[in-house]
Amino acid sequence: MKKWKIDPTHSEIGFRVKHMMFTNVNGKFENYDADITFDENAFENASLKFSAAIQSINTNNSERDNHLKSADFFDAEQFPELTFESTSIEPTDGAYEVKGNLTMHGVTKPVTLQTEYSGVMRDPWGNNKVGLQISGKINRKDFGLNYNAALETGGVLIGEQVHLNIEIQLAEA
Repeated sequence: MKKWKIDPTHSEIGFRVKHMMFTNVNGKFENYDADITFDENAFENASLKFSAAIQSINTNNSERDNHLKSADFFDAEQFPELTFESTSIEPTDGAYEVKGNLTMHGVTKPVTLQTEYSGVMRDPWGNNKVGLQISGKINRKDFGLNYNAALETGGVLIGEQVHLNIEIQLAEA
């Protein structure tokens, strides 16, 4: 098993949520870390551990970011990070289904993420690299992120489904 590290200049931990029931707000976490080990010929035996600092949330709107960090949402003071740890990885139709436990806002729930694994490639400087494209969705209310506001025209301000869009480039450690 080889150890891999995230190349932050070629990675993004992103998400999107419906706003006012008809547009999406995109965001990402700027500070994160991972402990990833696997043999490039057997990704299904990988071990993935990931954490992101809640204080690093960025939706390109500082007022909204501060609200997300408040007790209305993530409560970054009490719960400073979110974590994910894989429990199983299974090949599915040319990709992988990564199952694991996501902990956010003090709540741990099992989640399933669809993952595309590029295999190992050598960059122009002779370094081994791997690409992972990870997607999935969670219900924010499952993790105690319940804040919302009713709209005058019906519906709610913030959708419950959070779509995850994670692009990671790994370098051999």
